[in-house]
Amino acid sequence: MLKIINPANDQLVSEVSEDSPDTIAEKYRLTRQNQPAWAALPLRSRIKIIENFGALLNEQRDRLAKILTAEMGKPITQSLAEISGVQKRIEFFTAQVKNITNPETVHTAPGVEEIVSRPPLGVIANISAWNYPYFVGSNVFIPALLTGNGVLYKPSEYATLSGIEIEHLFIEAGLPAGVLSSIIGGRDSGVQLLKQDIDGLFFTGSYATGLSIARAVADKLIPLQLELGGKDPTYVCDDANIENAARSTADGAFYNCGQSCCSVERIYVHEAIYEQFIEVFVDNVSGFISGDPMDERTYIGPLAQRSQLNKLKTQIDDATKKGAQIVCGGRHRKGLGNYFMPTVLTHVDSSMDVMREESFGPVIGIQKVSHDNEAIQQMNDSPYGLTAGVYSEDRARAENILLQLESGSVYWNCCDRISPHLPWSGQKNSGLGATLGSDGIRAFTRLKAWHFIAP
Repeated sequence: MLKIINPANDQLVSEVSEDSPDTIAEKYRLTRQNQPAWAALPLRSRIKIIENFGALLNEQRDRLAKILTAEMGKPITQSLAEISGVQKRIEFFTAQVKNITNPETVHTAPGVEEIVSRPPLGVIANISAWNYPYFVGSNVFIPALLTGNGVLYKPSEYATLSGIEIEHLFIEAGLPAGVLSSIIGGRDSGVQLLKQDIDGLFFTGSYATGLSIARAVADKLIPLQLELGGKDPTYVCDDANIENAARSTADGAFYNCGQSCCSVERIYVHEAIYEQFIEVFVDNVSGFISGDPMDERTYIGPLAQRSQLNKLKTQIDDATKKGAQIVCGGRHRKGLGNYFMPTVLTHVDSSMDVMREESFGPVIGIQKVSHDNEAIQQMNDSPYGLTAGVYSEDRARAENILLQLESGSVYWNCCDRISPHLPWSGQKNSGLGATLGSDGIRAFTRLKAWHFIAP
């Protein structure tokens, strides 16, 4: 049995039966059996079911948010916002899927017609994440279903109950049984899922796990999409609006307790405004309320995983031994739950783990730089390349800097932002492929070339 523990108070929330190798194989068999009929449905019928799913999410939002908050500790207001935000993804995908999947005549000549079509991949596996189970999951299962695929959806063991609710809502929305099946369990369930004869693999998680998964499915020669970690930098130029930059980056660093792949994890500030920025930034952080995630006033909840407490402590100890200063926070909060105090470190440099390795928690290092080129060098000095941002009043200056940054997404005067209209992808150790945008629909199809020659 899989025990679901509330990270805010260490209490047992629920116990859930894990899938066995036999049940996973049976779920795969049923999905393989049912996928062709699902793909044969008219697109308008598939769209209607997805829209029904979105309507049910909105109708049951309060109940679903409480489940999410109880099992992974996300503050209730942020859980509500996540569930509501899925609607924008549904609207984008349902509006775009027809144009992308319609067969396209690419060439005609006397007696010749050449057409490209995009049939579905078939049965895809989606190993999803716990930090945003509705957002991250919908980036995959919505376009996968719309394009006619069957889905074996494995929610993280830290968001198991939310994953089960997602499957139930799809069935209630009219999705035929067996088209989307949830795979319940931890690492062992994931290993068994990869042994099935799947047609595509879509994973969100750490670089180490992503690398292991890529090796495990290499001999299958199937499409592989990996959304991995980040050590996302932001640069605050000397001409930036300090109040806006400090408020925005503080939110970007500490929203969802810093447990986002696109959280701001490194801040570089021009020396001309460094001291003033620190003062305003810390003032913002000191206003964040830490406490019961079910309380609507709470902004900082517990970490989803207890093991992360030691990782953050180790990063902070390493930094302080090398000269960093703790401006606020710096330790685990006493009492029940996985609470870590919001922490700001100054006098940091690139030799410190906190500026190199993903923290995934409420810890931020802020480093002084003397000019734009130094900021660019420091921001690119990372094995990751997910997002990066620049705060400046001068768009041309910001664009010049952003052009040189090795990141899949770049931001001007904003951070920690995802849009369904734009592809979500990473460079270097931050992943392969893309979700969202039109590319995030094409990813679930295969190309088929048609040659018609008249007799």
